[in-house]
Amino acid sequence: MIGGMLSEVERDVLAAVDDARIVADLRELVQTPSVDGTAAESEIQGWCAERLRSVGMEVDHWQFDLPATTADPEFPGMEVERADAWGCVGVLPGGGTPGLILNGHVDVVPVGELALWPDGDPFSARISDGIMWGRGTCDMKGGLAAIIGAVAAITSTGVRLKKPLAVHTVVGEEDGGLGAFGTLKRGHTGEACLIAEPTAGGVIPANAGSLTFRLEIPGLATHGSTRTRGVSAIEKFAVVQQALTALEIERNLDPHPLLKHLDLANPLSVGTIHAGDWASTVPDLLVAEGRYGVRLGEPVAEARQALEQAIAKACAADDWLRDHPVKVSWPGGVFASGLLPEGDPLLDDTLHAATDAGATGVPEVKGGPYGSDLRQYTAAGIPTLQYGPGDVRYAHAMDEHVSLAEVLHCARAYALLALRRCS
Repeated sequence: MIGGMLSEVERDVLAAVDDARIVADLRELVQTPSVDGTAAESEIQGWCAERLRSVGMEVDHWQFDLPATTADPEFPGMEVERADAWGCVGVLPGGGTPGLILNGHVDVVPVGELALWPDGDPFSARISDGIMWGRGTCDMKGGLAAIIGAVAAITSTGVRLKKPLAVHTVVGEEDGGLGAFGTLKRGHTGEACLIAEPTAGGVIPANAGSLTFRLEIPGLATHGSTRTRGVSAIEKFAVVQQALTALEIERNLDPHPLLKHLDLANPLSVGTIHAGDWASTVPDLLVAEGRYGVRLGEPVAEARQALEQAIAKACAADDWLRDHPVKVSWPGGVFASGLLPEGDPLLDDTLHAATDAGATGVPEVKGGPYGSDLRQYTAAGIPTLQYGPGDVRYAHAMDEHVSLAEVLHCARAYALLALRRCS
């Protein structure tokens, strides 16, 4: 229940939250198929720019210089090709640095096999029993629609903020963090940041990181009928897989307290394997790629070194791999870990805003095992956490969905947090 802690201004703003418009915005966002690297990823940034202007924000909508951005030594990586990319920042005026940034990414992952979607259309934005279904509903357009709804409620009541309120809509979060990187490099900053990623009712002040690794395992080709003359790269992968399993166990022996609720805080998984080019030929090369968890507070260089050393040790113990070692490389995005500084008031401010907006009980505080743009904002010195509608279990899934009640609750929580941080 919303209690007596609310000021008159706060009650007015909550009353001004337009539920129907938030749902309509979410439907438009989901029906724009903004898959990473497609033209719609840029198109949806144009939609965001116009929508933020319509609710009274001053908008910076710019095209990235992709060659210069990707050449930056600190660039976090990119896993898809892009012809162009756009940034979008809206600001409600006030004095000095924004007291709060509300962040949401507009890109979504590919949809996979269409036949596996319940109604055959990943972008239908179908609503049934208070649930909206479709790619991006949970990750994370529900949060983005809630952000816009919160800003619209504030401006519609004529509240004048003492500090600016900023909204950052970013591209490329799913494949490395291009959008947040370019936005921060352009000079957009703030005293604190809330990212509206799905948190299943909890508040997430920390993310473990993740890296993509590639292993090239050599063999020796020969005819399948004389296989003992050759060396199967597939069989040698079994040696490597044992080393990876042992490494995962070692890296999960003492997880960070914020990740102890997870059955596996720092997962290591092989996602793709390619080997061989003919059924009756012993394969002379196996290429495996996977996802490797970076522990909270662990430098990326140290995480890479741990995997490389584990592979080198396995090679040294094998008669073939000792002289033909596995090649390890690191393609794709670099997701370092990120952590809200201990004792930062943003955590309590968010918990209070969530409960005052009607959350059932105080939200649970826990860490997330996945990478996000949180690490980029914290690395830039901006205290950051995540609180948003949806459950990450349904992100990237064929049954992706979000509860509209959660979206509307988060809009109210964001409005209260913005008022309190910026007034």
